[in-house]
Amino acid sequence: MFKSKRTLLAAVSFALLLGACEDKEKVTPTKVTAAAGADQNVKVGDLVTLDGGGSSDSGNKPFQFRWAFSQKPAGSNVTLNKPTEQNATFTPDQPGDYELELTVSNENGESKDKVLVTAAIIQPIVLETNIKAKTVLTDRINNPAFPDYIVNDNVAVNAELEIKPGVVIAFARDTRLEVNDKGGVLIAKGDSLNPIRLIGKEASKGYWAGMIVRSASSANLLEWVEVLHTGSKAIYSTTKAAVSLMSGSKAELALKNTSFQDNAGYGLYVQAGAILSGFSRNVFKNNAEAGISLDATNVKNLDYNSVFTGGNGRNVVEVYASALRKNATEEVVWNGFKDKTPYRILESLSSDANWKLMPGVVIEMSRNARMSIDDGYINAVGTEASKIVIKGAENSAAYWRGMICFSTSNLNVFNFAEISGGGSSALVSGKKVNIAVYGSLANMQIKNSKISGSGGYGIYVNYQATINGDVETANTFTDNAEGKILKE
Repeated sequence: MFKSKRTLLAAVSFALLLGACEDKEKVTPTKVTAAAGADQNVKVGDLVTLDGGGSSDSGNKPFQFRWAFSQKPAGSNVTLNKPTEQNATFTPDQPGDYELELTVSNENGESKDKVLVTAAIIQPIVLETNIKAKTVLTDRINNPAFPDYIVNDNVAVNAELEIKPGVVIAFARDTRLEVNDKGGVLIAKGDSLNPIRLIGKEASKGYWAGMIVRSASSANLLEWVEVLHTGSKAIYSTTKAAVSLMSGSKAELALKNTSFQDNAGYGLYVQAGAILSGFSRNVFKNNAEAGISLDATNVKNLDYNSVFTGGNGRNVVEVYASALRKNATEEVVWNGFKDKTPYRILESLSSDANWKLMPGVVIEMSRNARMSIDDGYINAVGTEASKIVIKGAENSAAYWRGMICFSTSNLNVFNFAEISGGGSSALVSGKKVNIAVYGSLANMQIKNSKISGSGGYGIYVNYQATINGDVETANTFTDNAEGKILKE
């Protein structure tokens, strides 16, 4: 009997142990499950937040996230932010369907799920034709290819209009933007990542007319702005330009990091009497005329780093017939440019100013154009490596009329300069010359310079004027039709 009990107890123990082993073998491993969240309907430019928070592991073990696009609309360049986190984000840049796949994984395996985000375009807002109260335009679509606002008729700005970074305004055919005096102010300040764009509804030269600024406000500003597709109509007389700064009310405008491209006229036109209150790092490319046309007085405001070359009809800074006014307390300085752009003088330039030309300046004179130093002085001191050049717009002899100096200042100096191509017709006293020093006590010093290509004399000095005594030996004279120097 005792033996039977012991045998029975052992059998029971073995059965319990066997059962425990069988239970242990039947333990189910944890399972990871991906959940990419609900489908979304958004607008182009909206920030989309993806949510993988519904994903799970049956044993509450940790797992990793990995988001990726499985489908994007044609032309989309969008990328994911934080693609290995639960809440990745992106901003749709094109209308259409964006399909995203979420993969969650750990040591027990992985699981996938998809979510569909459908993006539609926000319709642009039509601008009022008369802005008569302070207005702020904000960026509504985070894609510079789509306009935030449209202009269907001419817009008159008669109050303060502020345009925020990233705004795109598309103009209908032949329309224009007018910033008027007595209340009109334009403050368009973008940034390097989000420039403001003023464009045509169609991306072609000469589609809309452009912008007229009549306002004399010192607050007028274009900074990090792109102006494209203008020039469908003349803004002033026969002049077409992307932006025209008018003199009637002494209009004022500052331009910084602004681009004028693909316009069927000038990029910028500045009437004499208007004011460029600031000018730095602007770009003028692919304009049908010159990038810029302005008067002589505003030239001093141009900066070394702006770019005036690159497919313009004339890759020059065009200076129409105008005068430098007398200012006894301030020197008017003309600088050269990083891209070596020349100044192009149309018809004539006269000066009563204290005028200084910096090393490297190149001045091209249009056919039969004339330069006159009436008062003040011209001080043109270059270097051997960076000479100052005054020549014809075409590199041929006797192309422009020449320069005449009536000024009596001892600061009238040419040093390390090249003056060529004058003498197309008589400049004074029937004489054809490159340079004439003429009149009572007129005075000039010329050294280390080359005088060439005159249709008459290189230099003419009348009996009342003076020039340095070594002028003939201190300079080089070549190809002057009637000789080096005529001294009366």
